[in-house]
Amino acid sequence: MFKAKVGDQTFEFEFSDEKLLEGIVNGEAFKMNIAKKGNFHHLIHKYGSYKVSIVSFDYQDKTCVIQVNNNSYVVSVEDSFDLLLNQLGMNNINSQKLNDIKAPMPGLVIDVMVKPGDSVKKGDGLIILEAMKMENIIRTPVDCFVKSIEVEKADTVQKNQILIKLE
Repeated sequence: MFKAKVGDQTFEFEFSDEKLLEGIVNGEAFKMNIAKKGNFHHLIHKYGSYKVSIVSFDYQDKTCVIQVNNNSYVVSVEDSFDLLLNQLGMNNINSQKLNDIKAPMPGLVIDVMVKPGDSVKKGDGLIILEAMKMENIIRTPVDCFVKSIEVEKADTVQKNQILIKLE
């Protein structure tokens, strides 16, 4: 099962052949003929002829821009795995906002490298934490702003203690 969204329209479809030319879309059977012609595909469906090409594809977001008869459309596609994650409520794990940076282990704050209001990029160092005679740079996993610093230089911290609040 796949689900595709084009604008405000949603299409649910299943393919019944290996070439992805036959199946069911929104409860209605379909069958297409397709031929590659240079940089585009020529598609025949329900006695209509269509010139189709993929302009761009974003694998991470599962979206693409396709051109059909010189009209461009943004299409987002979900496969059966995405649909299952949606049903389980796990569809937005990657987009969850990180609000707090916590100490990964007990240790001593050696240095605070940012101040409230600073804009930080993914991978920037925030705090140097000494644990078991090793200095560890705690970095931000996302682009964000520093809302507040909850510790000071020379503070002893416990595991999972909030070090910095982000926004």
